[in-house]
Amino acid sequence: MRAERARSWGSTLDAVVVYAQGALCRRLARGSVPPDGRVRVTGLPRSLDHGSLRARVVDGSGVRVTEARVEIEAEPIGPGTPDELQREVERLHDECAAARGRRDRHLSRIEEIRALHPVPPPRKRDDPHRSTPVDAWLELADFVDERLTGLHTRLVELEEALRQVEHELAVAEDRLARASTDTPPAHVRTTVCAVLSLDGTGDVEVELEYGVPGAVWVPTYRLTHRQGDGSGRLVLRASVAQRTGEDWSGVRIALATADLRRRTDLPKLRSMRIGRRQPAPTPSGWREPPVGLADLFTGYDAAGPRPATTTPSAAAGPGAAPVAGGGFPPGPVPPPPPLPQAYGGLPALPVPGGTAGASPEVFGGARPDVAQPVMARPGRARTGGRPLPAAPAGMAPAAPAAMAPAAPGRAAPPPQPPAPAPAPVAGPPQPSGAELDYAALVLSGPDEQGGRRGRLFPDSPSDPVAAEYRRRAEAVAALPLPGHAVRPRESAGSFDHRFDATARADIPSDGTWHTVTVTEIAVGLRTEYLCVPSVEQTVYATLVLTNATDQALLAGPVEVTVDDDFLLTAALPTLAPGGVRRVGLGPAESIRVTRRTNLHESTSGLRNNITVLDHRVHVELANRLARPVTVEVRERVPVTSEPDVRIEERADWTAPEDGAGPEHHAPGTRVWRVDLPAGGTAALDGGYEIRIPAGKALVGGNRRS
Repeated sequence: MRAERARSWGSTLDAVVVYAQGALCRRLARGSVPPDGRVRVTGLPRSLDHGSLRARVVDGSGVRVTEARVEIEAEPIGPGTPDELQREVERLHDECAAARGRRDRHLSRIEEIRALHPVPPPRKRDDPHRSTPVDAWLELADFVDERLTGLHTRLVELEEALRQVEHELAVAEDRLARASTDTPPAHVRTTVCAVLSLDGTGDVEVELEYGVPGAVWVPTYRLTHRQGDGSGRLVLRASVAQRTGEDWSGVRIALATADLRRRTDLPKLRSMRIGRRQPAPTPSGWREPPVGLADLFTGYDAAGPRPATTTPSAAAGPGAAPVAGGGFPPGPVPPPPPLPQAYGGLPALPVPGGTAGASPEVFGGARPDVAQPVMARPGRARTGGRPLPAAPAGMAPAAPAAMAPAAPGRAAPPPQPPAPAPAPVAGPPQPSGAELDYAALVLSGPDEQGGRRGRLFPDSPSDPVAAEYRRRAEAVAALPLPGHAVRPRESAGSFDHRFDATARADIPSDGTWHTVTVTEIAVGLRTEYLCVPSVEQTVYATLVLTNATDQALLAGPVEVTVDDDFLLTAALPTLAPGGVRRVGLGPAESIRVTRRTNLHESTSGLRNNITVLDHRVHVELANRLARPVTVEVRERVPVTSEPDVRIEERADWTAPEDGAGPEHHAPGTRVWRVDLPAGGTAALDGGYEIRIPAGKALVGGNRRS
C-alpha cells in the first residue's frame, strides 16, 4: 500500500494558453522518484488529445523523463460524494408530479360538484303533475355555490404551488445543464492519468503539457477617459468559454490568436520539368530495416516481465464496450494475433477487405492484397498532426462464402475452388494512403509484439467515450458571440498575437462566457469634434486612439467611460502597432453648427462661351461648453477629369493628407480646423468657381449640388 501511494502523484493545473479554438494546459506534479522510476500523475481531463502529451522535469538535477503515455482508470464514486444537482432535479420532478396530481384530483372534484342538479322522479303517463318546493331548489343551489367557492379557493392555492414547483424545477434543470463538466455525471468516475518513466533519484517537479478542445475566446475592452486629458486607460479583457471537462481555478491565463489544429509539417516542393509531361512519382514510403533493431530491446527483455495491471484501461481494447461514466468492463482482452513478417522482417499491415496473412516475398515483388509497411526511425513516440482512421491491427477478412454453413433442409453448395493468388507486382513495396500519412503514424513501444515494436503503424481508432467527450467540448465553438465581438482568427489576419494576463483567473467548465481582465494597454487619446454640415448640421464627438504598443489591438466591443460616466459601447476595429483610429461618441449637443450656401451663375470670355458657377459657403459655429474645443469642419469640392473644365477655390481650407490621419478621405475633401474658446463663436467663409466651356455645359439640371 505504501509503495502504491508513492507511485501516484497528484497534479495542479498551473497555466492555460487559450487559442482561437482549443487550449494548451500545463500541470505541475511534485514527488520523490520511486526505485522503479515509474510514477502515475493524476488529474488530467477526459477530453485531452493523447497525442499532445509532453512531459519534462523543471526542478530536479540529473533526472529526466524517458517515457510518457496516457492511461484511463474507472472507479466507483463513494457514498459521501453524491451528485447534488441531479438529486435535486429528481426530487423536484417527483414533487412536481405530486402537485400536478393534487391539482388534477381537485379539478375532478369541482366537476363533480358542478354536475349536481335537481332531478325530478319519473312520472307515469296517467299521473298528474306534481309541484316541487322552491326551498329545496334554493338549498341545493346554495350548497353547490358554497362548495364551489371553497373548492375554487383551494384550486388557486394548488395552482400557485404547482407553478412554484415548476419554476424551481426549471431553475434546477438549467443549473444542471450549466453545471461544470468537471463533476462526474454518473456513479463511476473516469480518471485520466499520465504514466511517466523517470531516470534518476531524488525529489523532482514535473511539468505536463497537453492540448484539449472546447475552449474559445473573444477580446473586449474598457476605455476610461477624462475630457481635456491627452491620455486614457484601455483595459483589455477577454470573454472566455470552455467545456474541457476540468475547472480552471487559479490558473495563469494567456490568449493567443493562432490555430492550435493547424498542421506545421513542411510542404512538398514539386520539381518543374521542361519538355514532355511525366507522371508525378509516387513516394514508396519504404526503406530497408535498420540493422540491429531487435537488439535494441535486449536489455528491456532481460529485465523480466512487468507487473500485471488491473486498470480498466489495460484491459480495454478497440472493441471493448464502455460502461457508465466512461469506464470499461473488467476482464482481460485477448491480444491480437501475431502479424506475419514480410520483406525481410518488416510487418505487413492488414487492410479492410484484404488478407490478414502474407508469405515472405523477395524484394522486387509485392502482394497487392497486403498493405506494405513503413519503417520507423528511433526517436519520438509520436509525431504531431491529425490522426486518420485505419484498420486495427490483426483485422481478419470476412469468411468466404464457401465456408458458410448449409441451411437446414437444403443441400450444401459444392465447395468452390480457391481463387488463384494474384501475380506479384514488380517493384518495391507500395504502402497504403494511411501508411503514407507520416504525421498520423505511431511508434510502437517495447511492450508490443516482436513484429511491431520499434516500427511505425497507423494510429488505432480512439474509444467512443473519449470521442463523445470531445464532441461535447467542441460544442462551445457554436456559442453566440457578445455584441460587436469578432473572433480573433478573423480580426488577427495573417499575424498571430499572444496576450498574457497579469493575474490568475477562475473559469469553470460550464460552456458559458466568463470575463477575464488581461492587462492594461497604454494608448494615446485626444478628443476631436467633427462635423460635415453639407450632409448633416450636427457636431459629433470622437476619440482618436493611437496604439503605442508593439502588439495589435484586435477588433471587439469597447465600453467607453468619460468622466466616470458610462457613455456607450462601440465597435473597436483592429488597430495595428502605431496605428490611429477614430471612435465615435455620438452627437455633441453643446456645439451648434449652421451652414448656408449661395450660387451665382454668369458667363465670361470674349463671346461669353464659358459658364461660371460661383458657389459660396458660409458656416457658423457656437461653443456652449465651459472649456475650449477644436472642431473639424469638412467640406467637399467637385473633382473633374476634363482639362477644359476648371475649378478655382476661394477659401482658407486645406486638403487632408492621405495616411496622416486615422482614416482615408474621399477625393475633393477639404478641412477647416477651428479652435473655439469657452462660449465662443466662429464664422467660416469659403467657396469655389466652376468654369465650364459652352460646348460641355448641360442645359437645365440642378447646378447647386
